[in-house]
Amino acid sequence: MGEAISLAANQLVLRSTSSRTHGNSLGVHGSDATNAWRNIARLTGQRNAAASLIVAAYHVAGQGQKVRAHDRGKNAQAGGADPLARFRDKLTQKDPSALLRKTEEAIRANDQSLASAAILRYGELGHPTRPVFDLMLGFVVSEDGRLHSEKYYRTVTEEFAATRPAFRWRHLVGLARVTASMHGYDRKDSHGHRAPGYEQACKLLGVRA
Repeated sequence: MGEAISLAANQLVLRSTSSRTHGNSLGVHGSDATNAWRNIARLTGQRNAAASLIVAAYHVAGQGQKVRAHDRGKNAQAGGADPLARFRDKLTQKDPSALLRKTEEAIRANDQSLASAAILRYGELGHPTRPVFDLMLGFVVSEDGRLHSEKYYRTVTEEFAATRPAFRWRHLVGLARVTASMHGYDRKDSHGHRAPGYEQACKLLGVRA
């Protein structure tokens, strides 16, 4: 049940028609909240576990209603049975290093669709996950992400591990999309900024920003 709710929240990320999917967006909020309630459900008694899953489902359903209201009357890119369909087959590369480079380029260009497509292709080819998490982590700590970047990264890390292999890569595709959305933006959605203190920290540590 918890996995189903988590995947529903992930679909809000993948299917969003908004140009900004990071920060306090419906999909990220739904995913983070579901992750929190699932962890509570794992550590409590049966009654509270059931209540936690009910709250998680209620939260995600409410986010979904907002998405439908936003997309009503639009030719929503979200449609169709497969939330990954519009990212699939956009790339033909097979080399993992090339796909990771393509992902990084797409993130820096705020190209959410291309970043998602590159990670989807990478995953479907069966390449290892750690390099993807390492790539995303670099942006998680360098970008503001409207205070959600580290939290959503942790959510994806935990949900990926807890989800069946057939569906788990949807979480990383969502992370790629959100990361491309947030790159260079501050909390006021002004472009050309890094996370507060990031450049100073790099200087103090003697590493390149």
